[in-house]
Amino acid sequence: MWRTYLIIVIVLFAAELIYFRIADKYNIIDKPNERSSHSSIVLRGGGIIFMMVLWIWTAFYGFTYPWFVLAVTVIAGISFIDDIRSLSDKVRLVGQFAAMLLMFYQLGMLHWNMWWVVLLALIVCVGASNIINFMDGINGITGAYAFASLIPLYLLNEHMNFVDSSLIIAVGLADLVFCLFNFRPKGKAKCFAGDVGSIGIAYILLFLIGALIMKTKDVTYLIFLLVYGVDGCLTICHRIILHENLGMAHRKHAYQIMANELKIGHMKISLLYMGMQLVVSLGFIYCCPNTVLAHWIYLICAALLLALGYVMFMKKYYHLHEEYLKEIRKNE
Repeated sequence: MWRTYLIIVIVLFAAELIYFRIADKYNIIDKPNERSSHSSIVLRGGGIIFMMVLWIWTAFYGFTYPWFVLAVTVIAGISFIDDIRSLSDKVRLVGQFAAMLLMFYQLGMLHWNMWWVVLLALIVCVGASNIINFMDGINGITGAYAFASLIPLYLLNEHMNFVDSSLIIAVGLADLVFCLFNFRPKGKAKCFAGDVGSIGIAYILLFLIGALIMKTKDVTYLIFLLVYGVDGCLTICHRIILHENLGMAHRKHAYQIMANELKIGHMKISLLYMGMQLVVSLGFIYCCPNTVLAHWIYLICAALLLALGYVMFMKKYYHLHEEYLKEIRKNE
């Protein structure tokens, strides 16, 4: 078994290096803008490795989840095109909903007598995938956070067997290879995930969590994405209060203020988000009684604590971002 995983790592490493040459040749790069937390041009799309690993895993272990692999391939392909040349919001959303429906079909969720549940799940999951995409803004955060979700999923899968464990391991190996090139101090990343990477890993994580939910009939396992969820949702609420266009680029996420205004290192922030999610998730697994009521109480309490922390952080440091905006307007 370990030899197969070693081969997968070698193939992924080689594939990533080949992609870098292609990206360099065809100028697939990430240029800094007003939303960016980096100041230099970096290769974009290194996260294509998350789509690659599904096909490599399929080659070794067979077409166990064909519709899931197709779903990630569709949405990763659309996202990759968007990384190269911007697509309209309509095209992206149609692709995201279509890919999510394929994934729901793989999970056995498409029961038309419960169409309203399917519709709600569709909206929540597509929204969650976009929040994960929005949170991809500094070196290492996507890779580190993916580990924070994969670890508790693997631990639960060992005794609950809701997916093939080799799939979680293979995705973890892809994440490790990606982090070798991305989990680096500011200005030293070899590549960024791009939409192809952040959306790709989002769909993979949602599939794994979805399989767990279908096995247990317990939606509180969405807690494995709670830290991103709280930051992303509260940032959207904050921007609505400020009457901002939600489609415009911004630097208002808590992690962006840490990186830009407070000058905290990217790796430290990424590890902080990873650590917070691991504490929440492992506490949920090992400290919370295994009942639906206890799960909901834990989820609500954890969400409230994270929300309180977010609000306190913003009350203390958001003025620094306002000063940055004033300086930008002054220099225009």
